[in-house]
Amino acid sequence: MAGPVVAERLHDILLRLFGLEAPVRLYAWDGSVAGPTEAPAVRVHSRRAVRRLLWRPDELGLARAFVAGEIEVDGPILTALERLAPFGRSIGARPELTAADRSELMRAAVYLGAVGPAPKPPEEEITGAERRHALDRDTAPSGSPDNPVGTRFLAKVFGQTLMLGAGYWAEPGMSLDDAQRAGLQLACRKLGLTDRDAGQRGARLLDVDCGWGTFLLHAAEHHAVTGLGITASAEQAEQATKRAVDAGLAGRVEFRVADWREVEADPFDAVVAYGLADYVGEDRLGEYARTLHGLLRPGGRLLVNQVGRRGEPLAQERSFLDAYVHPGAELLPIGTVTNLVEGAGLEVRDVEAMREHYARTLRAWVANLEGAWDECVRQASPGRARIWLLYLAVSALAFEAARISAYQLLVVRPHTDGRAPLPATRSAWQH
Repeated sequence: MAGPVVAERLHDILLRLFGLEAPVRLYAWDGSVAGPTEAPAVRVHSRRAVRRLLWRPDELGLARAFVAGEIEVDGPILTALERLAPFGRSIGARPELTAADRSELMRAAVYLGAVGPAPKPPEEEITGAERRHALDRDTAPSGSPDNPVGTRFLAKVFGQTLMLGAGYWAEPGMSLDDAQRAGLQLACRKLGLTDRDAGQRGARLLDVDCGWGTFLLHAAEHHAVTGLGITASAEQAEQATKRAVDAGLAGRVEFRVADWREVEADPFDAVVAYGLADYVGEDRLGEYARTLHGLLRPGGRLLVNQVGRRGEPLAQERSFLDAYVHPGAELLPIGTVTNLVEGAGLEVRDVEAMREHYARTLRAWVANLEGAWDECVRQASPGRARIWLLYLAVSALAFEAARISAYQLLVVRPHTDGRAPLPATRSAWQH
């Protein structure tokens, strides 16, 4: 096949499948090129990518081809995805293919040598027993996405703090690590951990889905806190314990592999839960909130970081996120979350929108991953690294476009007479 024929045929296939001219410059496996010179460069390395899209002409088909390395985007992925956003929103929105469309697609597939059975999904896709386990587990994945890559990989992405949540970008020119430390300190102020006088006993803190123990270790080091961190990951618990020993905090904090329903302890002064409600889901969020109510002393505070959706429920067809990242994760409107939390006897005292902070943090994580790409691939695999890159990038753009949002909820367990010993204004933590 000489000349630009293959690349031009690929453009025609995309137009037929998605009903919109793809704003890309395509580089085909035979060396042919088609598309505007100023458009993002997309390299199609094999006929297998075409076969995937013919069998699955949607977001998941494109994602499978990307994870498998059959298509590749030149340059920073966020730059390309920003340019491709209008095209991406059209996927799945076009009418059913006509008979003429199907005939032309078959003719193009025969010409390109792309006729055949549906390719198997990449080995990293979460299917079968793995998916059932994830849906039954009812606890947060260990570091997200739900594909293991190891601490060394994630340290390259998350930075020095190894913090899973968003940083707090309070000042211009902040680095990722600065923003993460600012976020940790903000959380400590909201929970009242900074209110203890010199020499006074530190608060007892429970960190649910503690990751590598960053928040609990910060609170113990700076505010004399003692406490317990729980995680679903044995590797995270082991690494967090090592960090505690290295920091001289082993006698003050403990890390365990445990589910949130398995904690048996005297009530805590404070509880922090970064995003676990996303994985618990609406059906069990009430049970989750009641459990946390029982783990708090009267007057104790709970801080929850919650990613949620805005508007109507998201599409139910299987997506990239469901197949590779968080099987069954349920994004809830903030109103649903606050209603269920208060229905458990807790009181929501403050809600802060964190959408822009999440978007900026995700952009920093994408830059870290792209900057250490070769090493991250060695630590995991090309497919797993691509999953992370695509996940972080599309999440950043979703926050920026307000398709999803994020909130930080400050909650208290009131005394039986209604007293809730919190500051009367936000000024106690806004400094």
